[in-house]
Amino acid sequence: MMSASGKLASLRLPPLPTVGELIKLYNLRAEKQLSQNFLLDLRLTDKIVRQAGSLRDAHVCEVGPGPGGLTRSILNAGAADLLVVEKDTRFIPGLKLLSEAAPGRLRIVHGDILTYRMDRGFPANILKPWEEDPPNLHIIGNLPFSISTPLIIKWLENIANRTGPFVYGRTRLTLTFQKEVAERLTASTGSKQRSRLSIMAQYLCTVHKRFIIPGRAFVPKPEVDVGVVHFTPLVQPQIQQPFKLVEKVVRNIFQFRRKYCHKGIEKLFPEECRLELTQEMMQKADVDPTLRPTELTIPQIRALVDAYAHLCSREPGLLNFEFREELRLKHLARNSNAPVDTPTSTPSSPLQPC
Repeated sequence: MMSASGKLASLRLPPLPTVGELIKLYNLRAEKQLSQNFLLDLRLTDKIVRQAGSLRDAHVCEVGPGPGGLTRSILNAGAADLLVVEKDTRFIPGLKLLSEAAPGRLRIVHGDILTYRMDRGFPANILKPWEEDPPNLHIIGNLPFSISTPLIIKWLENIANRTGPFVYGRTRLTLTFQKEVAERLTASTGSKQRSRLSIMAQYLCTVHKRFIIPGRAFVPKPEVDVGVVHFTPLVQPQIQQPFKLVEKVVRNIFQFRRKYCHKGIEKLFPEECRLELTQEMMQKADVDPTLRPTELTIPQIRALVDAYAHLCSREPGLLNFEFREELRLKHLARNSNAPVDTPTSTPSSPLQPC
């Protein structure tokens, strides 16, 4: 019977052209407008893959494989089923070469990860109930900078709703970000990097910054270093409210990050009842209004979100109020010299008098 080490060795790829040779062979260049940066050092791609944990016999989705450096490391780590989603057609021939070298283990999807239905990408038998251990499914990617933030926000919403790649359970993610974004994702209470992204990630996941890759390791060299971040969804989110409601409160709080937190909270409410409802929300949450946004703990954010949800249940249509829309309408009114009614909600759910 083959030993575990022997089995893993048998899964290793046969000799292939190096990633650098493939880039020359197919005349590949990183496209600046797509914020592409190639990682050619297989020691570094192996190190990224190790942060995901054991991939032996695992199902993996790799985001934006490009010339396939990280892809090789995932296959060499023993993944039984690797699905790669690549938008750029130039990389497909090189990925097909890898697929031929790993028969039955590498599937290639030519598509956009922002719209790809990952909930259909893997067999149903890998599903694990949310309350149990994570499924043997991993998402790994050296993300283009241009999509990294919108993509993680999309996946955080998927985690909250248990949709997309999280229909299979608490799927883990190992992803690269600009160093600054990696620091925001993992920032602790009181740190200068604490941000909206910190709260949105940490109320839903355990988030760890694993290591920093210097920019010089990439081709072409980006102007910033890169951080590798690992996410494991929590069994119970730290805030038990709909994602959109949490996002709205957190976004408003952090829009004035250098001011007291009540300044941002005020903008959740229409002008005619702004001070009254802000005071009520702060008192109900029992949060000091003179704390800065970066000083708020997740339990304090939870209390504020719960207080806002209570006000929304009492005042139909309040959830639909947007301060920036109010400003836009006032600006139009000033420029047209004509009175403009400032709606505070959608017509179907009118805001009741405060």
